[in-house]
Amino acid sequence: MKDGIGNMSKRVGEGMQWRGLTRSQTAIVPDEAPPSSTDSLHQSQWTNLPPELLLDILRRVEESETSWPARAVVLFCASVCRSWRDIIREIVKTPEQCGRLTFPISLKQPGPRESLIQCFIRRDRANSTFYLYLGLVPSEGQRDKLLLAAKKIRRATSTDFVISLVVDDFSRASNNYIGKLRQLFMFLTDYPQNLVRSNFLGTKFTIYDSQLPYDAPALQPNNRASRRFHSKQVSPRVPACNYGVGNISYELNVLRTRGPRRLHCVMNSIPVSSIQEGGTAFTPTSFPHSFNEQFSSPLPNLKGKEPFIDFSSTSFSKPPASVQGVEPLVLKNKAPRWHEQLQCWCLNFKGRVTVASVKNFQLVAAVDPSHNVSEAEQERVILQFGKIGKDIFTMDYSYPLSAFQAFAICLSSFDTKPACE
Repeated sequence: MKDGIGNMSKRVGEGMQWRGLTRSQTAIVPDEAPPSSTDSLHQSQWTNLPPELLLDILRRVEESETSWPARAVVLFCASVCRSWRDIIREIVKTPEQCGRLTFPISLKQPGPRESLIQCFIRRDRANSTFYLYLGLVPSEGQRDKLLLAAKKIRRATSTDFVISLVVDDFSRASNNYIGKLRQLFMFLTDYPQNLVRSNFLGTKFTIYDSQLPYDAPALQPNNRASRRFHSKQVSPRVPACNYGVGNISYELNVLRTRGPRRLHCVMNSIPVSSIQEGGTAFTPTSFPHSFNEQFSSPLPNLKGKEPFIDFSSTSFSKPPASVQGVEPLVLKNKAPRWHEQLQCWCLNFKGRVTVASVKNFQLVAAVDPSHNVSEAEQERVILQFGKIGKDIFTMDYSYPLSAFQAFAICLSSFDTKPACE
């Protein structure tokens, strides 16, 4: 085994420049069509291996490749044929169970309970883009594993951070789109009398997910529209919908008191019971294959106009009926301590943050005594974010947050907020 497929795969993986790869080059292609006769003949030498032998080989490969870029060998094995793919999917565990990120869906799954997954964010000011990488600090060889990318898009009434699996495709009509963070300045409601609500201070954000983040039947579109996509603008095979999964708000610092920013995160898709003893958080197993699978009902026609798909913020800001009434998890800042000698507020980032910044924060669960959450769990850091250099920031997260949710929360800190500082 040491001289066979394991070392051969390592040599193949080490010869590649991972920074230039996009998600589509390492993702697994879904089985949408049966393999042709030529493919069947080509793959027969692999598919005819004894299942017990094949399972043992692939398990050893998965256990030996623990970190990127070598862990891409696991994806290569899953791409050989369908039987290999099924075995790899059975072997690979979720980040909560093993603490590793393997498939793209791992970015939507909760992190480990006992440790933090350590990442860093690189900011590109010129292009208003942000890149999330897996690892402690940027490597000199530019072989860092890209997890997610976000682009800041300003509009008249809002600012969106569109989050994608790749660095060069931020279109919502794309399979690479997985969600966004929206900072809303002003929006109109249908009642009463087109009331205008505003948030000109830029202190409130909403996290939107591209797929239903609940173990429940899909929601149906609502007739109230704040953003409309005509049927010709969105491919019916693309999951281009948005579900509100969290709200972030920064407290106003009216008295201009000293201290870091204070924020609250209400994670609508994560019940507070998930951090209780024996509790669990929803863990998706795959991305939606098509838009039609989520909305099978025909789209309505409106007064002779072309049918449109309505994804208003009110339509998907609440959980479906089957999970309504479940109290969501609320995250708050971990209280810093005042250092008399340094004359500043301090938090123990355990060496992960080296530059003082108003953006630095640690989030813990905000729970009532009635929730029966242990004191150790209340003090456990679920997400920490801080600066380590010019345009370089660390992001470490753990259960019950996913990489996507943690990244969206950290993106909210990049906007200037004079009213909060």
